[in-house]
Formats: sequence, C-alpha cells, structure tokens
Amino acid sequence: MADLPLIPLSNRTIIAVGGDDRISFLQGLVTNDVTNLEGKAVWSALLTAQGKYLHDFIILADGDRLLLDVEAGRRDDLIRRLRMFRLRAKVDLTDLTGQFAIFARLDAAQAERGTVTRVEGGWQIVDPRQAGLGHRLILPVNTVATGDFADWDRTRMTLGIPDGSRDLIPEKSILLDNGFDELSGVAWNKGCYVGQELTARTKYRGLVKKRLLPVQVTGPLPVAGTIVNRDGADVGEIRSGHDDLALALIRLDALSGEVPLLCGGATLAPMPPSWINLPRTEGDMPTNG
Repeated sequence: MADLPLIPLSNRTIIAVGGDDRISFLQGLVTNDVTNLEGKAVWSALLTAQGKYLHDFIILADGDRLLLDVEAGRRDDLIRRLRMFRLRAKVDLTDLTGQFAIFARLDAAQAERGTVTRVEGGWQIVDPRQAGLGHRLILPVNTVATGDFADWDRTRMTLGIPDGSRDLIPEKSILLDNGFDELSGVAWNKGCYVGQELTARTKYRGLVKKRLLPVQVTGPLPVAGTIVNRDGADVGEIRSGHDDLALALIRLDALSGEVPLLCGGATLAPMPPSWINLPRTEGDMPTNG
C-alpha cells in the first residue's frame, strides 16, 4: 500500500466536536448512528427541517471528541449551523484545519468499509461509502503527497459517489436521489433527527424519481448545472465532471429506450454502478430495505 501515491483532498478539512454531550448532540441531528463508532467511521448528513441536504461528512471517534471530515469551503457554514442547535448542550466545536489535512490512497481495501486504524500522526479509514475508493487518511497538514486529485476524482465518479456541494445542492437535494441509502449514509433504525420525516417517507413510499449516475460524455463537457434533455423534455442536470466522465441527476423514466440524452453540445450515456438499486417499475422502492 505504501507504494501507491498519497492523494491530497484539499477540498476537505477536519472539525472536532467535543464535550460531554457530543454523542447525544450529533445523534439528534444527523442521518447516521454515531453511538457506536469504536473502530469505525460512518458517512452522514445534516438536513433542513424539510429533509433537504445541507452538509455531508465522515465521522469517527478520537477519545473524548468526534472528528468530522467536512467540505473545506463550507466548514464555517456547518459550524454556524451546529452552534445554532447547541443551546445548553455541553458541546464545543473546533476547526482543526491548521492541524490536519485529508488524503486518499486508491488501494484495494482488505477490511470492511468504514474500518478505522491508527497510523503514525493520524488515522486511516476504509472509505465508509465504497471500499473501491480505497482509504482516506487524516494526517498532519505538512504531510507530503504526490498523487493526482484527478485520479481519485475519476474513480469517485466512476463509482457514482457524490462529492459534497459539487454534486449535492444545499437546501434542494434529496438524499435518496443521491445514493445515501445504498452507500450507508442513513441509519433507518435510529431515533429522530432533523429532516427524518421526508427521508423516511421517500424510502418507504417509493418516491425516488431521479438518481445520480455516472455518465460517459461524448462531446464537450457541460458545465455543472446544465440541463439534460431527452426528446425535447428536461430530464435531469449535470453535476461534477472531468474530461469525458461526469455525474448527472437523471429521471428514472428517461433511462429506458433508445432516445439519447443530450446536455449542452454533448451526448450522455448513463453507466449505473453495480451497487445502485434502480426500481424495476414506477413505485418500486429503489433500495434493499
């Protein structure tokens, strides 16, 4: 594993949640279960009261604090929102940007996804969403990394995994449209959290009508937000992309048949990854639940 390059994920950083009430505080806010993080990490999200996406992060435990691997450019907004919920809870929030940075290594993980091990200076995590993304590492900021972010990004897009607000629109995106169920970003058997009602209703009533999918791009790469068109109708929207590969949120009823998907001056060919569970007919639940 040491022979593989360490890739800097400079769009990510770390914040810490400490204090006696840190676990109960986050447990009542986020979509995943944070009550048993011994030796493992989870992917989770903070939602609006209406169940729309605000932030996503990877959470692991470090002694008397929880570490959140968060989107660097939006960390201040996340800290602000968490402080709004703090009230009388014994919780403190610390930005660790000056101490730690996030890295990735595209090795074949042998352990279960989410497994956390200590390494010199930090932590190594089997990506809790898909083991195919290898390991994430939290290491001191002065760690030398020679890998290319584009290699990690292409692997991520091939696997169909969203990357924060590059793919998820704050206060608009719905988690189950974007793989949070199959990628273990929601604990269905935990207690209440902010936005739970819409998330549960979307799952159990089979209300998912769109999915975020990898697409092969033939032609110029459209900019994020460009509408996807099928036979004259708007059926989706492009998200992050690089060269001839991108992610796009596409209506499920536009995935069948021979009519091409057009976006800007390009043609898109959906490539659903093996983990995704698309409904067979309208109304089917697109999950294994």
